[in-house]
Amino acid sequence: MRSLLSLAVVVTLGGFLLPAAARSAEAPFPLVDAVECRPRGGLPNVFARLSAGEEVRVAYIGGSITAANGWRPQTTAWLKQRFPKATIVETNAAIGGTGSDLGVFRFGHDVLTHRPHFIFVEFAVNDSGASPEQIQRCMEGMVRQAWAADPATDICFVYTLTDGMVPTLQQGKFVRSASAMERVADHYAIPSIHMGLEVARLAKEGTLVLKSPAPKTDAEKAAMKDKILFSTDGVHPLADTGHRLYTEAVSRSVEQMRGAAAKAGPHALPAPLMADNYEKAKLVPLSKAKLSAGWEKLDPAKHKIAKNFARFEPEMYMGKPGETIALRFKGTLVGVYDLLGPDCGEVEVKVDDAKPVPVLRFDPYSTYHRMGSFIAKRDLPDAVHTVEFRVGARVPDKAAILAKRNEKIDDPKRFEATHWYAGWIMLVGDVAE
Repeated sequence: MRSLLSLAVVVTLGGFLLPAAARSAEAPFPLVDAVECRPRGGLPNVFARLSAGEEVRVAYIGGSITAANGWRPQTTAWLKQRFPKATIVETNAAIGGTGSDLGVFRFGHDVLTHRPHFIFVEFAVNDSGASPEQIQRCMEGMVRQAWAADPATDICFVYTLTDGMVPTLQQGKFVRSASAMERVADHYAIPSIHMGLEVARLAKEGTLVLKSPAPKTDAEKAAMKDKILFSTDGVHPLADTGHRLYTEAVSRSVEQMRGAAAKAGPHALPAPLMADNYEKAKLVPLSKAKLSAGWEKLDPAKHKIAKNFARFEPEMYMGKPGETIALRFKGTLVGVYDLLGPDCGEVEVKVDDAKPVPVLRFDPYSTYHRMGSFIAKRDLPDAVHTVEFRVGARVPDKAAILAKRNEKIDDPKRFEATHWYAGWIMLVGDVAE
């Protein structure tokens, strides 16, 4: 899915850089029965504000399916139509190609700073390769961050699908990622909606085609007569068909939750489901770290790359080989939210007294700049640690790396440098003064 979006992010789920396809091997996990809506504790505070005609700030965080011009703006439009006396304000915090493992770190900056009353969380597709334990740590971390900031915030987990997930749904079960998220939803009485259950049902009865090129010829159009084309790639729904089905599932479910809503008031924060959840996950500005003298802070008003990513990485620094970033922190995980691109190379990472480990910031998709992230070290003792990131001098074999996707170096000058563009440090913990 990363190749389809210019804002895709490379993420890691353990140790050093891992491609999304290799995040974790499939492991046995009890699958939850497939139900379109589980109201649980409902959305009591949202409905109270809607009924009173007040402002309701709605935030959406997820991957490319939520970032698209689809179910997200359609749902916002439906809320405005359904509750005309209320003022609906949307925050789009979705980034293509990302999972909850990055979402939990950027949750504070991208979602909570907008002081939302209502948050939709959509990561089941992009979390499909993650372990259930990792998914639960991240999803629980977002819930606890939200309720620590404002206990009256209502949250709803929403699940989407790919064509590969449909057989499991047709057998009456959620896939592993959604099943893991349901465990968190159960623990916190958070409502959930599977937007794709109706899609799976229509595909089974033969009235919906999950994946096909858009019909162009008369013969192709005739073959698709009276059928719904969900998507052209099996992942990203078409706005007027697949996304419309998703929106209808949300509207049905929200109406169901309205009837089951509990009394408005603050949500109780129970004991954690996962003791090692990522409630303390955060993004730390690079200004909190010690940067060597050669780093250049890029001005979004003057630098195209910084401008393109300023919404999610408002402070962008560029370093050349030999430049370092050093930080002392107390916590269990450290990483970096950065960029990959044609003029990038590798970073050497040293945690405490361990031997430096190289991390490539160039991959087969690096014909353009896009956001990325990597975990330097996880599962550290909850104590004070040091980390140093050094821009490496080694020039990777970029031609060979690009060849893995049948890409080529179009202009050698674009690829000759080995810079590093760093935006945030990711921590589960706090900076040690």
